[in-house]
Amino acid sequence: MPEDKLSIREWLPLLGMTASTFILNTSEFMPIGLLTDIAEDFRITEARAGMLISVYAWVVMLLSLPLMLLVCRMEMKRLLIGTLALFGGCQLLSAFSGNYWMLMASRIGVACAHSVFWSIASPMAVRFVPEKFRSLALGMIVTGSSIAIIVGLPVGRLVGLQIGWRMTFLSVGIIAFAILLYLQFAAPKIPGSGSFSVRDLPALLHNPFLIGIYVLSALFATAYYTAYSYIEPFLKQIAHQPDGLITWILVLFGGAGIAGSWLFSRFYDRMPRAFLLLTLVFTAAALFLLYPAAAHLWMLLALCAVWGIAGTAFNVTCQAEVIRSTPENGTAVAMSIFSGIFNFGIATGSLFGGMVSTHLSLAWIGCAGGIVSSAALLFCAVFQAKHRK
Repeated sequence: MPEDKLSIREWLPLLGMTASTFILNTSEFMPIGLLTDIAEDFRITEARAGMLISVYAWVVMLLSLPLMLLVCRMEMKRLLIGTLALFGGCQLLSAFSGNYWMLMASRIGVACAHSVFWSIASPMAVRFVPEKFRSLALGMIVTGSSIAIIVGLPVGRLVGLQIGWRMTFLSVGIIAFAILLYLQFAAPKIPGSGSFSVRDLPALLHNPFLIGIYVLSALFATAYYTAYSYIEPFLKQIAHQPDGLITWILVLFGGAGIAGSWLFSRFYDRMPRAFLLLTLVFTAAALFLLYPAAAHLWMLLALCAVWGIAGTAFNVTCQAEVIRSTPENGTAVAMSIFSGIFNFGIATGSLFGGMVSTHLSLAWIGCAGGIVSSAALLFCAVFQAKHRK
């Protein structure tokens, strides 16, 4: 019986990793709801304050692989503790920033911690547990992200509105150090990637299955964020929903993410290829139906739930496939490439969605994303047919 369930010793570090993903994602989303306050405090435009978000995404995209190659030989627990220390320290620096450039520097520091963390989070989580519980471990990592959307985003905004944006960053920094102390005692030591170096990269990238996952991830992220990046103005201007309800619809995406994580842990191991295809089918359908659903609230809510479930399920499935198709000494580096490529897709999707919104109409962002998602679905079907085991 003991082998049919996780022991307390295995659950403790897994819960710590879930808390870590929660606080890192909360930090990533927070500035979105605090831009006006930051702009007013430093007497700058909101567009300039918005550069804090843009620069953050570009740093994660560009530095995920170089930073991971630099630190991949470190023992992973030590690397995790160091990453959380950098994250927490930079959050405190953000809280006490005297000017815009000091805040920008601290956010770049947080982005560096983000780059390393997302390269090691999933590989560490699956090594905390026996192989049969890997899907559960990955699901827990994604659950932390989903809870950040449900709780972290609105709570961060609420704290910022009540006692100032600086206290929001300060609170995140303090929580990060509390999680650091917990993991220092709860997490076991895990060897680093050992022998992996820059010279091993060509062999890693020679894996056609891995390259297929990367291409598919870039297409999916582009499709998803073509529409999701502009979902708030879409809900306001096209669906004509009030501000309060828009907040709850966005929270619904996070709740749907937990459902997507649960579905992954239940069905992925039984039918991995079909599960991946279904996430793409439902994403494409949700995007194509976004504009028609805007006229009916119940349809819109159902569609956003399906969209959120499919998006999370796809993301965690791709992480599982990256880990499964990579030698153990290369998983962290492979995940860093995945993180960089996914962030590239986010940036590309946001740019494409902006172009569609500007030159066509905001109403067409769903259709535009659906077309790219259909291309991802076609690529996945052809790739799976070509690489049948």
